[in-house]
Amino acid sequence: MKKLFICCLMLLGLTGCAASTRHLPAVQGFEVNKYLGKWYEIARFDNYFERDLIKVSAEYKLRDDGRVDVINRGFNPKDNSYQVANGIAQFVDKPEAGDLEVTFFWPFYGGYKILELDKLGYRYALVTSDSFDYLWILARDPVLDEPTYQMLVKKARELGFNTSALIKLVPN
Repeated sequence: MKKLFICCLMLLGLTGCAASTRHLPAVQGFEVNKYLGKWYEIARFDNYFERDLIKVSAEYKLRDDGRVDVINRGFNPKDNSYQVANGIAQFVDKPEAGDLEVTFFWPFYGGYKILELDKLGYRYALVTSDSFDYLWILARDPVLDEPTYQMLVKKARELGFNTSALIKLVPN
């Protein structure tokens, strides 16, 4: 848990060193209540704070103050343990935009921008942080159908991400 916590801290610091994604548009018409609950990580760019983790998930819960509790979990088979990081997310501007900032160690925040989202069923999402070094494909189920996965990869490539660096996880 300590390693995941420190890694999340590093993410917040490192996002300022790479090319910014601030110009990329976040999804509009976002409904936080539909986004709440458990999401599974289908693919990601390699990053220090998730290195070696499998069975990665994120759970989002609405707080009374309108912010969102974030609970990230991942299993590290090298030491046979789960790592957990708890954070809090808040909207950057309007709650109708999928543009949030998250902290795992206050007062340091990092971006959480939803670039693509299944607005009908909230079944999949394409998410980045503040730089092109971070990208995640998330889904409500541990397995995402291949056509949807390829559509999200194509969208990420069109936005300027190096999608050849995506690591596709084995289903949870």
